[in-house]
Amino acid sequence: MDKIYFSGMSFYGYHGVFAAEAELGQRFYVDLALSVDLSKAGASDDLNDTINYAEIFSSVQQIVEGQRFKLVEALTANIAEKLLRQFPLAEVKVKVTKPNPPINGHYDSVAIEMTRKREDFR
Repeated sequence: MDKIYFSGMSFYGYHGVFAAEAELGQRFYVDLALSVDLSKAGASDDLNDTINYAEIFSSVQQIVEGQRFKLVEALTANIAEKLLRQFPLAEVKVKVTKPNPPINGHYDSVAIEMTRKREDFR
């Protein structure tokens, strides 16, 4: 299976358990690995035979910036489900990174990664 990758998409969202997270918001980063058959597009060199990258970005942006989730797990699951329902993908791997969760300590970020297959959403 072929793959389309998106790395480091950046969005501003209001996700988190605490009221301050909902009020102030913060940056979230999303990475995708999308499994899809790209053989037709590779042979035709025609955008109509592949998935429009701008549409993928827009779909993720609508969820991260347009909805509110308490858990990064719920945000990640919703992205995966929407992409599988909206596009002819065989599998999606979604990683959402929250660089500044309210945790005392020293770390770069926390992230949730989920892999979902088309047959999970039939």
